[in-house]
Amino acid sequence: MNTILEQTFSVPFRYPVCFTEDLFDPKNTILADVLRGERIPKVLFVIDSGVADTHPQLVQQIKAYSESFQVVFTLAAEPIIVLGGEACKNDESFYQQIVEATHLYGIDRHSYIAVIGGGAVLDMVGFAAAISHRGIRLIRIPTTVLSQNDSAVGVKNSINAFGKKNYLGTFTPPNAVLNDFNFLKTLDDRDWRAGISEAIKVALIKDLSFFEWLEAKGEALANRNMAPMKEHIIRSAKMHMDHISGKDPFEFGSSRPLDFGHWAAHKLEKLSDFRIRHGEAVAIGIALDSTYSFLKGKISQDDLNRIINLMKTLGFELYAPELQGDNLIKGLKEFQEHLGGQLTITLLEKLGKGIEVHEMDEKLIRQSVDLLQSFQEKSSLITS
Repeated sequence: MNTILEQTFSVPFRYPVCFTEDLFDPKNTILADVLRGERIPKVLFVIDSGVADTHPQLVQQIKAYSESFQVVFTLAAEPIIVLGGEACKNDESFYQQIVEATHLYGIDRHSYIAVIGGGAVLDMVGFAAAISHRGIRLIRIPTTVLSQNDSAVGVKNSINAFGKKNYLGTFTPPNAVLNDFNFLKTLDDRDWRAGISEAIKVALIKDLSFFEWLEAKGEALANRNMAPMKEHIIRSAKMHMDHISGKDPFEFGSSRPLDFGHWAAHKLEKLSDFRIRHGEAVAIGIALDSTYSFLKGKISQDDLNRIINLMKTLGFELYAPELQGDNLIKGLKEFQEHLGGQLTITLLEKLGKGIEVHEMDEKLIRQSVDLLQSFQEKSSLITS
């Protein structure tokens, strides 16, 4: 005799994504409001070393803020500074350092970890928080364009393993995402530019009007105009949030349209030993898959030229020598293995609308790479 009991339940998730300036000014209560509750929680701050170096007063500002709101929260310990960039996801000692800190300072499920930094540090610390006590409450404070307009608003946390990007990770929503636009002012030109690629991605697969807006504001964005930068971040974050809430946030299926351009980008990052930053690799991946879409007859020459022109206006490189050879093609299999199920790649049906395919022609991929090289070297676009 078989006995089968079926368990069914749902868990709603809700968290604010805030946009502000001067987050640690005591006059700004956004952080305190997020932490305010019946208990006075401990908060462990973890800071990206690049942010700490660029903002030498940040630790003191955090301490002064905590003094101003001591009836709301307490600092668990001196803020921890960790190496920024992809290196913190490649070396397991970094996430282990955060896990050990939760033990040393008594960070429990009623405490918070507040992480300040770029997307890689947010990924790593989020992973450490998710596996400690089966989940410590997390506040993300992203400091780059890419993390503010895309990665920080989602539910993924990860580190790299076995030479593969994001191999270990969790789907664990944050308790809040607090974006301080002032952090963007100290970014170098590469990091200012790189994150815009994620906005181009979501515009190309979902919203023609947003792509047209990016075209119109391309020069202003390239010239570091803050007004369009703020607007594009909010619009891009909202579109990413809408997709997560309405589709498949924990990626149970094989479809992942928000990874348009990413199958090649993830492989390119690894092949370049992370010389090419994530946003830069995504830009090349978008250009590659857009060119492939053109060669497959899905978008027109004019459509492709508009995409390439926007990339050039923003100052993106469109080609890297690591694209040549067989190694890039292996990225298709790795992308499929990472998600599971059948290969599912998003291409363009037209500007503003993505389409899913389940196979790619290796010959056309190589032709696309050759075209990208010509776009880069000759500064020429396709002509009739």
